[in-house]
Amino acid sequence: MTTLRERQLNALKQMLNLNQPLTKAVATEPTWKVLIYDRVGQDIISPLISIKELRELGVTIHVQLHSDRDSIPEVPAVYFCSPTEENLGRICQDLDNGIYDQYHLNFISPITRQKLEDLAASAIQSNSVMSIHKVFDQYLNFICLEDDLFIMKHQQSDSLSYYAINKGDTKDTEMEAIMDEIVESLFSVFVTLGNVPIIRCTKGNAAEMVAKKLDKKLRENLWDARNNLFHGQAGTFSFTRPMLILLDRNLDMATPLHHTWTYQALAHDVLDLSLNRAVVPEGSGPIVPGQKAKTRICDLDSKDPLWSEHKGSPFPTVAEAIQEDLDKYRSSEAEVKKLKSSMGLDADSDLALSLVSDNTQRLTSAVNSLPQLMEKKRLIDMHTTIATAILNAIKSRRLDSFFELEEKIMSKSSGVESKAVMDLITDPSAGTVEDKMRLFIIYYLCTTQVLDDDYEKFKSALIAANCDIKPMTYMKRWKGFTKMSSQGQYEGGGTKTVSMFSKLVSQGSSFVMEGVKNLVVKKHKLPVSRTVEAALGSSGAGDNELAWLDPRAARTDGAARARAPRHPPPTDAVVFLVGGGSYIEYHNLIDFAKQQAANGITRKIIYGATTLPNAFQFLKQLSLLGEELQ
Repeated sequence: MTTLRERQLNALKQMLNLNQPLTKAVATEPTWKVLIYDRVGQDIISPLISIKELRELGVTIHVQLHSDRDSIPEVPAVYFCSPTEENLGRICQDLDNGIYDQYHLNFISPITRQKLEDLAASAIQSNSVMSIHKVFDQYLNFICLEDDLFIMKHQQSDSLSYYAINKGDTKDTEMEAIMDEIVESLFSVFVTLGNVPIIRCTKGNAAEMVAKKLDKKLRENLWDARNNLFHGQAGTFSFTRPMLILLDRNLDMATPLHHTWTYQALAHDVLDLSLNRAVVPEGSGPIVPGQKAKTRICDLDSKDPLWSEHKGSPFPTVAEAIQEDLDKYRSSEAEVKKLKSSMGLDADSDLALSLVSDNTQRLTSAVNSLPQLMEKKRLIDMHTTIATAILNAIKSRRLDSFFELEEKIMSKSSGVESKAVMDLITDPSAGTVEDKMRLFIIYYLCTTQVLDDDYEKFKSALIAANCDIKPMTYMKRWKGFTKMSSQGQYEGGGTKTVSMFSKLVSQGSSFVMEGVKNLVVKKHKLPVSRTVEAALGSSGAGDNELAWLDPRAARTDGAARARAPRHPPPTDAVVFLVGGGSYIEYHNLIDFAKQQAANGITRKIIYGATTLPNAFQFLKQLSLLGEELQ
């Protein structure tokens, strides 16, 4: 059972090995080569392979396709790019100029017959047919961020945003193009996984369009005997086929705007974490206008034990974990120092000689553990930097108060009066203008009736606080349009405050936690997790809200549904959000899978989305939609 990330990584490594299977010999002595990618290719590779690993795979130079490149003879050139007109134009130009001697062309998504013929014609014209060694369709058109998390695009992804899918003046042709792009990407995911899914989707929205198109594409591939991509190879999942659950962002609009309390989601919200890389402002002093703030780039990957264990933990827990790691590191450092002094490097040397024999062993082990210690120190420093930056943001924006109030509103555990919301909005010291807007939208969505008077009062308060009120216009229309009672949407949430970070305060920690509440989040299921639970539930009855498509079955929806109860329900799911996902939902789904595992049902859940906007970016999109309505 390999993960989606491992499979994508293996495909990339095989591509860098000139599409030959990887063997032990290759690992020790790779062929040297040049890698040329476009922006899409760069985004796919960068979360998976570091520059150091590229070197180990034999890549000497890696460059952008559209940059000025010098001619390098006698070295194979591996191209990894999308088959777009401009990319192919540039490749033909390279062939014309004879920059390299061997070309290995790898297209991220399949190249059409027409474009391939144009490429061939151009190669004949420039007399370079002999140089093109291989042309491959890689089906890797998605970006894997974690073992069980993928998005479609990062750079130039505005065409896939919530705004692009929901704006009023999208032409049918534009919509078709967006849907085709999503389908292309999902198709790549399943080719990489090696399984044909059973497709479920919410009805009557973008998700359903994607489902129908994907169903058609998978069918066509299964019927095409020559190019069937799914036979022969055993897939990632066990014997049951995975279920692809396609959901629309409109299912739950509050979560993407919700303030959060877990490490990865906070980093995403506060530090703009993208492609597993966070940009952290350094220096605690006030920012001098006109002077560029110093930033430090931190790479967060699954090889980092603290990150992989605590990315879903509440922030206080993370701070404690960093502190513990730091204490451990200090004690190992102290041991090395103690050795130094007993070795007589700074004491009487006669005494030291008698100790040498039993110290040699200790010294050897100390020297051997130095690289690990250095690496540990680097990770601890990095997490301290990140955590301090998050902590400063929590304090300056009073994020704990926002989070606590929003949890109360969303969990309905206690009637939240509009006064509490109003107080936070009117308090000048609390949060940024976006924070206030997010709080109001969540309150507005989760409260069954907000009277017009109240709405106007809030509106004037938000205007007084300098908020951009365009998102309100859109949400008001959206709420009237969907008429969903969001009552009971988010059950059993809420927080409880436990004793003030007692552990951290007593140890004189590097984190000054005064004035930040230590909130423990009660586990609750967000709408996405609840829909997934219903779809994977054993009774096929309670999930009529989702349409059912099976590319392997005969073409009728009814027949597939009738046969379904006879088959065991799938244990594994790929959950995909059309219109943007959020880390909060991702962690919520992981928690759901853990909870199921505790009950003896092992589930493998992969979460995917067209894009991963943070709350600030999502609010901007709502603002653009509101602007259209005015």
